[in-house]
Amino acid sequence: MKFARIAASAIGLAVAFSVAACGSSEKTADKDTNAPGNNAGALVGVTMPTKSSERWIADGNNVKAALEKLGYKVDLQYAENDIPTQVNQIENQITKGAKLLIIASIDGTAITTQLQEAADKKIPVIAYDRLIRNSPNVDYYATFDNYKVGVQQATSLLVGLGLKKEDGSDGTATGPFNIELFAGSPDDNNATFFFNGAMDTLKPYIDKGTLVVKSGEKDFKTVAILRWDPATAQKRMEDLITKAYGGGAKVQGILSPYDGLSIGILSALKSAGYGTAGQAYPIVTGQDAEVASVKSIIKGEQYATIYKDTRKLADVTVKMGDAVLKGGKPEVNNTKDYDNGKKVVPSYLLEPVVVYKSNYKSILIDGGYYTEDKLK
Repeated sequence: MKFARIAASAIGLAVAFSVAACGSSEKTADKDTNAPGNNAGALVGVTMPTKSSERWIADGNNVKAALEKLGYKVDLQYAENDIPTQVNQIENQITKGAKLLIIASIDGTAITTQLQEAADKKIPVIAYDRLIRNSPNVDYYATFDNYKVGVQQATSLLVGLGLKKEDGSDGTATGPFNIELFAGSPDDNNATFFFNGAMDTLKPYIDKGTLVVKSGEKDFKTVAILRWDPATAQKRMEDLITKAYGGGAKVQGILSPYDGLSIGILSALKSAGYGTAGQAYPIVTGQDAEVASVKSIIKGEQYATIYKDTRKLADVTVKMGDAVLKGGKPEVNNTKDYDNGKKVVPSYLLEPVVVYKSNYKSILIDGGYYTEDKLK
């Protein structure tokens, strides 16, 4: 009988604890609005840097449309490359009750306070194309293989100069060739990946004297263009021509990391007499396959660009976000290369493609990215 009373008491306590635990779990679930299953139709905050670049317009529209197709509400904002504006936009999205933030940052180090606010409210964050730095509160990163972008930019420069062929084999040219280097915005983490990939590719040629940086300006800080501003790139190119290319010397190749900069660089070159029957444009690289630059490539001005299919980037990012909002783990394919200073951010990298005049139709038109009419 004594053992029976003890057993009965134990069963009673177990039932009591079980009921209490269930009650506690239900209350916790009620409070945790970001718990799996509670986010159907949730608000997603999407912030993009600027509308001054057509690629960011396409990115924003693609992400918004894909999220809405899955039933989510979307607050899409553009900050026009103004950091305080982007800070306010993110804060407003948190206040509005966003359950996920997708951020293409202007300055990857300027939003740590807002990311902490998001973390405090258990709002996951996906860095879009640009890595957000110096914060542990970045959950995932969707981008292209940015080091490879730089390698491809440098390779397209070598192809244009005749030192390489499009198939990767060696060309017949011997040089030496005068070149100049440009890099992207120093507050954009991608810019260093682009530059490092390019310089690792070009350095053997520079060391041998096959390529000559006549201005002597080779380090990232000197050649970087803040906010990827075309006018700044144009002014720097004008200064380089004045400073380093007197007495009949000509620049024959220019590493440009972005189509917008390439347009500014080409404008400076045109003003200096390049682009004529007597003096062709140098080989000028680029990135993003923007319409103006693809038209320029078709006309024989800009030589090449790097195509990054923003439709695929949007698709990967939205799949990531949907998995997170449903309490799952999204697919990633890189867990070692993207250290933001506080953590290695799990990432999904997409493949970039070099576009030349010889292949733009098969890649951009046949691939459905542009219509033929849009490139006329």
